[in-house]
Amino acid sequence: MDKVKITVLGLGNLLMGDEGVGIHVIRQFEQEFSNENINIVDGGTRALNLLEYFVHSDLVVIVDASLDGQPPGTITYQRPLFSSDYPRTLVAHDLGLKDLLDALDLLDVRPDVVLFTISIGTGMLQKVSLDLSREIQSAVRPASHRIRDFISSVVE
Repeated sequence: MDKVKITVLGLGNLLMGDEGVGIHVIRQFEQEFSNENINIVDGGTRALNLLEYFVHSDLVVIVDASLDGQPPGTITYQRPLFSSDYPRTLVAHDLGLKDLLDALDLLDVRPDVVLFTISIGTGMLQKVSLDLSREIQSAVRPASHRIRDFISSVVE
């Protein structure tokens, strides 16, 4: 059996504090669980430029911040079927990611896509900072571990 081609894709803007948590999580993941069979990608806010990672992967794990009304630092796992199933995110990559997923459907390319979100509060949205708030920072390592556990369950 061929190996599953996996991409772990962190989204967010590092200059916007908590909004960049997806990037912080994949960096933690890479430090602790680097594996030559897993493509770890800092997607930033590039959205449509990320199409190649979806086309060349069997499984894409997206990590992003979310304004979902949950307490800050809540880690949520989803397996959305349609772009409209994705929770509201925060900046320009929200529209771009949904457009990307719709483009994949039009191309009849649909890897397995899962989403890990970390809930953030609205109070940090306009703050320009490279640092995460305490609540969000405390979710980085647990989110990285949940992603590792998920991938381990898929490749066994």
